[in-house]
Amino acid sequence: MSNFTLLIVIVILAFAFDFINGFHDAANSIATIVSTKVLTPLQAVIWAAFFNVLAYAVFELKIADTIAKVVDTTRIDLHVILAGIIAAIIWNLITWYLGIPSSSSHTLVGGFAGAAIAHAGWDVVHSAKIIKIAAFIFLAPLLGMLMSYLLSILFLNIFQKMNPYKLEKYSKKAQLISSALFSLGHGGNDAQKVMGIIAATLMVYFNGVDPANIPDWAHIGLTSAGKIHTIPHWIVLGCYVAIGMGTLIGGWRIVKTMGSKITKLTPFEGTAAETAGAILLFGTEAFGIPVSTTHTITGAIMGVGLTKRVSAVRWGVTINLLWAWILTIPVSMLLSAVIYYVFQLLNFG
Repeated sequence: MSNFTLLIVIVILAFAFDFINGFHDAANSIATIVSTKVLTPLQAVIWAAFFNVLAYAVFELKIADTIAKVVDTTRIDLHVILAGIIAAIIWNLITWYLGIPSSSSHTLVGGFAGAAIAHAGWDVVHSAKIIKIAAFIFLAPLLGMLMSYLLSILFLNIFQKMNPYKLEKYSKKAQLISSALFSLGHGGNDAQKVMGIIAATLMVYFNGVDPANIPDWAHIGLTSAGKIHTIPHWIVLGCYVAIGMGTLIGGWRIVKTMGSKITKLTPFEGTAAETAGAILLFGTEAFGIPVSTTHTITGAIMGVGLTKRVSAVRWGVTINLLWAWILTIPVSMLLSAVIYYVFQLLNFG
């Protein structure tokens, strides 16, 4: 297989991963608003998909830059990236089928890093970036939980004298806004991860080529500090559309886990959870920190559950989720390394 053919295959699979990410992580955006019956499942996926794509006009490319720099692109080849994407797709489909809300973000990072290590050793990975991403396996749900808990307490104090019927009515309207903001953050966060992988692919393909000779369709704009500030529009738009289309397909297995198994939600609580999740996503995107929208909203749902009582949160479910989160990066790394070694045994490419 020629390098150009390999490039095309990787780009197609990257868009496919983004599409799968959309229906795998659709639950993040719509579980709360479906479980509170503010919108029907069909209305919810349309709503979420629209704001996933709208993120195209809102966010810079800071997360794409972080993902593209997870490994040293001057020391890997296209087979590394192909093995990483295949591993990420496999793990995403397995966890989707089992109804486990694992992180597509960490799956992608683990796959990318694992194949790179198999190819060039541990020092090919920029460990500081991996450590930062891995730290938010724990920090994202904890911060989401703390933020949603504090927001819930604040809202309860502000609206404690309001008529319960009116509160429910206004909460349903507010949840439309909070879910839109969370979907916007979801699109901006997760679509950019695939943009980063495609950008890394182009960097590898054109490694050693004079930038003046790189065609416009493949040109990655860098700042003087070496950070990505522009990516070809066909990549950016394609990623946002792919994740939006995936969200339209929906992921009902995971919606059930996120929307009802962790804790029961009212529109008021759903608004607090989604608002907390959106604040955290917008904040981490501003600093270029790729976080899992799955982890973020799960922690936020737990936070609103804690305002009722500790036993309102089904801790057995959350412990099972935590194990899935912890295992995602190492399993993805191992899987991608095995796929890469299979490529070598078959003399692939």
